[in-house]
Amino acid sequence: MKELLHDSLFFGIFISLFAYEAGVFCKRKWKLAIFHPLLIAIVFVIAVLLAFGIDYETYLTGARHLSFLLTPATVSLAVLLYEKLQPLKKNWKAIFAGIFAGALTNAVCVLVCAVLFGFTHEQYVTMLPKSITTAIGMALSKEMGGVSSITVGAIVITGVLGNMFAEEILRLFRITEPEAKGIGMGTAAHAMGTAKAMELGETEGAASGLSIAVSGVFTVVIALIFSKFY
Repeated sequence: MKELLHDSLFFGIFISLFAYEAGVFCKRKWKLAIFHPLLIAIVFVIAVLLAFGIDYETYLTGARHLSFLLTPATVSLAVLLYEKLQPLKKNWKAIFAGIFAGALTNAVCVLVCAVLFGFTHEQYVTMLPKSITTAIGMALSKEMGGVSSITVGAIVITGVLGNMFAEEILRLFRITEPEAKGIGMGTAAHAMGTAKAMELGETEGAASGLSIAVSGVFTVVIALIFSKFY
């Protein structure tokens, strides 16, 4: 069985899709935030790899084909953004101020945690890009001297937590404006936050999609400046 899984080209794809569908089933059945499909999929895949002694490279041989869908999925956000461009243009000052505030808050929070928990400089700069997309975050982390693989893990965890608890946080702080919801989700939880925003509405999804790109630019500049502070 172990040899069959090692030699199968489609093992990675199958186990990834199966794990995600298992997460969707759990979410629909119990309706709890902890049963988020992506979180369930991550835990399930790790458990299977450990149980059968399969290394990550073997799993990635098949699973990487799924990543090809990431580009068209990201580009498709531009369609929604175009459809909602006029409402966003009317509030562009507030939108850009909100995205900048979110990117700045992320950097400040990481700096505070670094001081409180005694991070090394390497650990500090590794965590600075945790709220932007993986591609930008990996490159930025490496540029600042961080560990890009750990940065990826931090980005995934940030996105999953943002997706899981976004609605509760919005309700807690009584945030009701669609644009504000989208900006907050996209800036704090990148693509996963945008996926949740799209569930709430088209305006939320468009604002969140815009935030992914703009917050990425802001975070690069802010992170490079903050990397000198610790």
